Amino acid sequence: MNATRTLLEVSNLSVRYGKVHALTGASLAVPAGAIVTVIGANGAGKSTLLNAIMGALPVSGHAAGDVRYDAQALGGWPVERRVATGMSLVPEKRELFSSMSVEDNLLLGGFRRYRAGERGWRGTLDEVYALFPRLRERASQAAGTLSGGERQMLAVGRALMAKPSLLMLDEPSLGLAPRIVREIFHIIARLRDAGVSILLVEQNARAALQVADYGYVLETGEVVLEGPAASLATNPRVIESYLGLGKTGAGEGT
Repeated sequence: MNATRTLLEVSNLSVRYGKVHALTGASLAVPAGAIVTVIGANGAGKSTLLNAIMGALPVSGHAAGDVRYDAQALGGWPVERRVATGMSLVPEKRELFSSMSVEDNLLLGGFRRYRAGERGWRGTLDEVYALFPRLRERASQAAGTLSGGERQMLAVGRALMAKPSLLMLDEPSLGLAPRIVREIFHIIARLRDAGVSILLVEQNARAALQVADYGYVLETGEVVLEGPAASLATNPRVIESYLGLGKTGAGEGT
């Protein structure tokens, strides 16, 4: 990849749950200001990869390998410290507070900045509303009453309240109508243009490769292919496994 600076570098990352190996020797890099996608079939280890990078594995998970963010080794860092240094993860299940309002969910995303005494942190709320006008319209509505697309927008907006340099997205199109998927991916491209680096795990391989700069293919816990997204989109193996007629988004959950 052509890049002036590597923001995230993952080297030989392995994860096991007991005796089950979910990830084996995975390596990838995310340049500053780029969208990098990881595609793969159901059970390939994509969510495990993101959770290991974020330091958010379940208690049963054990990770080995090297994760560096902006040249800092993150070994042993808790999730909170990784968020404080500029990393945010939007999980597949979105994990919103359903009974709380849209605006309160967003404000919770900026709580670390508030607690740190950062001045002007609430101003990010207007930036999020500018990106997602629908959230402004629903500001006082309970998050649990939102549509699927609106919940995804809220999950991304909440992550952006932390002012991340690296945004990691786990299956942002999952369960959404095609029109909403196009809207979400348009916003992802806008975030990159605004300087946010993005690591995108996505079941919709076609859409992911269209928006990404670079991609990796993960199969049974191992990276088997990588390259510029445009090249992967024309790779016969990728076409057969992930882009074939009727296969886009089918059987590609995490």
